[in-house]
Amino acid sequence: MEFRYLGNSGLKVSAITYGNWLTHGSQVENDTAAACVRAALDAGISTFDTADVYANGAAETVLGEALAGQRRESLEILTKVYFPTGPKGKNDTGLSRKHIAESINASLRRLRTDYVDVYQAHRYDSETPLEETMQAFADVVRQGKALYIGVSEWTADQLRAGHALAKDLGVQLVSNQPQYSALWRVVEAEVVPTSRELGISQVVFSPIAQGVLTGKYKPGEQPPAGSRATDTKGGADMISRWMRDEVLQRVQDLVPVARELDLTPAQLAVAWVLQNHNVASAIIGASRPEQVAENVAAAGVEIPAELLGRIDEVLGDAVTRDPGRTAQNSPAHRLV
Repeated sequence: MEFRYLGNSGLKVSAITYGNWLTHGSQVENDTAAACVRAALDAGISTFDTADVYANGAAETVLGEALAGQRRESLEILTKVYFPTGPKGKNDTGLSRKHIAESINASLRRLRTDYVDVYQAHRYDSETPLEETMQAFADVVRQGKALYIGVSEWTADQLRAGHALAKDLGVQLVSNQPQYSALWRVVEAEVVPTSRELGISQVVFSPIAQGVLTGKYKPGEQPPAGSRATDTKGGADMISRWMRDEVLQRVQDLVPVARELDLTPAQLAVAWVLQNHNVASAIIGASRPEQVAENVAAAGVEIPAELLGRIDEVLGDAVTRDPGRTAQNSPAHRLV
C-alpha cells in the first residue's frame, strides 16, 4: 500500500480509501460488509470513509462494528455531515452549529470512537453563514472530536473562503472530496489548482465512474443483472449519464491500454486518478471482499505519459470537464 500526506498536514492516509456509500446498511448484509472491511485491512488500507446520511446512520454503525478491536491509532476514519438524517426534521440537516454539534456526537457513538480523523462538510450550505459553519467545525476540533476538517464538492471560491476562515480560527482544512474519474474531470480546471495553492488534497469518490470504467457494460447489450445500471432505487439514475453506446465503446477501447500495464480496466481507472498529485486517496467501495483486493492493486502504479495521452485520445469528447458542474452538485436549498 502507498501512503500520502493529506493536504499540507502531517497526516498520512492510504492511497486507497475504503468507503461504504451505497453498500453498508443497505445493499449488502452486515456479515459481508464486515468481510469487506477485513479484506481492506488485510490489503493495507488504513483509511475509511463514511457519512451520517448513508443508510440514515446504519453505514456508520456497520463500519464501527467492523472496526471494533482494531488499534484506533492505526486507522484514519473520515465521516461527513450535511444531508438530512434521523427523522429529517427542520434542523436535522445543513451545516448549522446545532446540526454539526449534534451530528458529530451521533456519528462518534455509531462509529464507536472518541474522535474522527477528518470531519467533512458533505456539501456547501448556502442557507447557513459560512462563519457559523466554520466556527462550529473549529469547536469540534478543539473539543477533540475531530483532528482535521474537510469538505466535499465545494467550488474553488468556496474552498478559498472556507480555508481563510479555518486559518483564522486556527484549524486545518486539509481535504476536499469530489467526484473524479477519467470520464468526470470537472475539478481539474479550478478546484485542483486552488487546492494546490491552499494545501488541500482531494480524496476522490467514484474513480471507476459508478462501475462504467470496469468495462462490464457493453455497447448494444443489456446491463448485467444485479448491476448498478439495473438498480431502480437510484443507482440507474446515477449511472445513466454514461450509459450510451458511444461512451461504452470508448471504455471498451481502453481495455488494450489496461493490458499493457497488466491491469484490469477497473485497476486502470483507479490508478489513473492517483496520477494526479493533488489526489491523496481514491475511495473504493465493495459488495464482495475480492473486489477490494482487485482495486488495491492500483496503488503505486505509474502510468507512462504516452499511455496517459492515449487514454485521453480514446475517451475524447466522452469526458465531462465543465467546472460549473461542481456548483451544481450542491443543493441550492436544504432538502428539508
